[in-house]
Amino acid sequence: MNGALSWPFIRLYVLVLLYFSANSLLNVLIPLKGESLGATNTTIGLIMGAYMFTTMFFRPWSGHIIQKHGPIKVLRIILIINGMALILYTITGLGGYLVARMLQGVSTAFFSMALQLGIIDALPEEDRSQGISLYSLFSYIPGIIGPLLALGIWQGGREYFALVMISIAVITGLVGYSAQIDKAETETIRENSFQGVNRFSSFGQLVKNPYLLKCSVLMLSGSIVFGAITTFIPLYAEQLTSSNAGIFLMLMAGTVVISRFTLRKKIPSDGKWHSSFMMGNMLLLAIAALCVSFALNGGAILFYVGACLMGIAQALLYPTLTTYLSFVLPHDNRNVLLGLFIAMADLGVSLGSVIMGPIADTYSYSSMYMICAGLGVIMIFFAYDRRKIFVS
Repeated sequence: MNGALSWPFIRLYVLVLLYFSANSLLNVLIPLKGESLGATNTTIGLIMGAYMFTTMFFRPWSGHIIQKHGPIKVLRIILIINGMALILYTITGLGGYLVARMLQGVSTAFFSMALQLGIIDALPEEDRSQGISLYSLFSYIPGIIGPLLALGIWQGGREYFALVMISIAVITGLVGYSAQIDKAETETIRENSFQGVNRFSSFGQLVKNPYLLKCSVLMLSGSIVFGAITTFIPLYAEQLTSSNAGIFLMLMAGTVVISRFTLRKKIPSDGKWHSSFMMGNMLLLAIAALCVSFALNGGAILFYVGACLMGIAQALLYPTLTTYLSFVLPHDNRNVLLGLFIAMADLGVSLGSVIMGPIADTYSYSSMYMICAGLGVIMIFFAYDRRKIFVS
């Protein structure tokens, strides 16, 4: 095998799988723990949203620091920080969870930035979408069994929570510390992937650059829906008849994995804007949120159909937009602007927890997911674009 499926890249994907495995448990356990302690949806949303908000906040520094100190040295430091965060979950309550989520956010800012930009620069143009899709795929594989394992821990095996968290921290650290990058490869990553550009001077491009603006708005909106699903499904499922949050999250993650692998070659990798493809993607997102909202009256089948449709939308949205931007952004600060785009994805997930929590408190989970569906409908129209600068 070669290209995106060659051994050096597979080794990176395995590290990604291990790194994100803890979140598949915590995304279920933290809301359940918060509710058991009497926390409101607003409080739970703030704790869950702190992870991605911190990730977004630290991305502007990640490229510069990696350029200065090298990816391997930085990787080893952030794996220690990540391990500290996972251990903190085992010895504290909600206040400690907030600190742990922020520590995870710091480490993820550096971890994901290094790997994704490295993949983009190392692969030829025709393989970029596959590499990005596989990176995202392996970050979602833990979500297939993680939610059910989390529910098992919550319902009868809470004494194993500390053991699982510590084991994940140790194994991820060992695999990360054993990673080796050849000197030539390191220099390529330093010189090409992490240029010493002032990221803050490029924030204006979020508005001025039409490509970055369109992709960022679509990614921000989609991520708000994804964040609302991840945070509040464990609590919403308790109100539904014959519905299980673990099965929902397992179906969604499984659909993401299958879709990203089977459809990876269908994702456009030609640098052109495909309006029908993106409009269809946002339509899937809107229908998925609508199914989840109607599940309060429609039952478990509608609930699980929403999970599958949400998984397909999530599988396609991020790699499609990232691949498109890798072609159309100016080369001299492409990675800087890609970092801003990724930060918009982080911000969206955070807002999906922080904003939607008070809405769920004021109205209901069903109404909150109806609002998410409405946001998806608006983005269907926003995704349409036949201007020459986009399609030629």
